[in-house]
Amino acid sequence: MSDSVLFDAPGPRTVRRHRLYGVLGLLAVLGVLAFVIKRFYDAGVFEGDKWEVFVTPDYVRVIIVDGLLNTLKMAGAAVIGACVLGFLLGVAKLSDHRLVRWPAWLVVEFFRAVPVLLLMVFTWFALGINNNGSSFWAVVIALTLYNGAVLAEVLRAGVNAVPKGQREAGYAIGMRKTQVMNIVLMPQAVKIMLPAIISQCIVALKDTALGQYVLAPGLTRIYKQIFLEFDNRVPTMIVIASIYIIINLLLTALATWLQHKLVGRKSPLDVTRIGNMQGGENTGGTI
Repeated sequence: MSDSVLFDAPGPRTVRRHRLYGVLGLLAVLGVLAFVIKRFYDAGVFEGDKWEVFVTPDYVRVIIVDGLLNTLKMAGAAVIGACVLGFLLGVAKLSDHRLVRWPAWLVVEFFRAVPVLLLMVFTWFALGINNNGSSFWAVVIALTLYNGAVLAEVLRAGVNAVPKGQREAGYAIGMRKTQVMNIVLMPQAVKIMLPAIISQCIVALKDTALGQYVLAPGLTRIYKQIFLEFDNRVPTMIVIASIYIIINLLLTALATWLQHKLVGRKSPLDVTRIGNMQGGENTGGTI
């Protein structure tokens, strides 16, 4: 009998059918991949002179220093700003006072609704398009506002996901509301929403690519300069995309390590259901 209450265990014929589907799917993917490689080969994408620039030290330095480091600076500044803004807006949205809660709600909904690119362009013009560094800060400010609004919702959802008993137990032992939030709810909420926070950091990193529309420094601007000079759009695209993929994989590994350090091998959603003093599952009735 199957352990699942929703599905029966597949029989031999179903297993064979699933394996057949898997093989056909794999062949379809390999066929598409072979077609793409053939088209690239016919177009001369794999010729040596198209890739030579990526092993030339001067251009490698330009890609790493002018492209990668500036991208990481913009993403890092935006993530720090977004975490601070998201925390402030999230706490404001949880306030019992309407004069605090409603303006925070309005700000969050506004910046979640406005497209990041429009926000970036508007900020660039507001800072002055001829001012030094305005394009860099336009990217940082736009990403901070958008991702801060998203993280505010993540934080609010994380705090509300903590069992009510945790809050009630804090009040029962004489804690004030601020103490309950900072000591009881927030640490558990951070563990619950850690995967979402890391995912939003990756989104912020990828959205720095939009900075080329406001002439911001970064990998995508270097990408444009290189393919215009060497007429190698696809190879440059592959290299730049590979750099983004490597950075995101490193961020994911960091997130996994950080999650294991904070919550062990448990699922983040199980953090608030750790065992109680009687050895059973904590249902939220005690801290």
